[in-house]
Amino acid sequence: CWMLDCILVLCTGNICRSPVAEAMLKAGLPGKTVESAGLGALVDHPTDPSAAELARQAGLDVSEHKACQATTAMFRNADLILVMSEGQKARVAELDPTASGKTMLIGHWLPGRPDIPDPYKKSREAFAHVHQLLEEAVTAWLPRLK
Repeated sequence: CWMLDCILVLCTGNICRSPVAEAMLKAGLPGKTVESAGLGALVDHPTDPSAAELARQAGLDVSEHKACQATTAMFRNADLILVMSEGQKARVAELDPTASGKTMLIGHWLPGRPDIPDPYKKSREAFAHVHQLLEEAVTAWLPRLK
């Protein structure tokens, strides 16, 4: 039996993708601990306005989010680490080899296992596309995490 009570979601800056994925997972998994962080975090920055607006429209609240830097302590505390790309998966393994076995792509269950691209400083359309991908990815994860 998998006891995945503590889930860590990672992206690069912790202002576009992971805070939104964190909010989606929290909404779908009441009672579990879901946190997000960045591998190159823009520490203390709020969620990117475009990502926050899309989240708000989807009924998610990311208004209190402040970006934080991922640490090996966070990796060790997590039962599951969800990353946006193969590159991030490799980076986690580099920083903490013991965490590589519990690090998976958030897009793992999607057809073709796509990386979730970073919309940072891109168009509103890029953010909307990423939001849609995250929704699909999280929806695929939820039944496997309940």
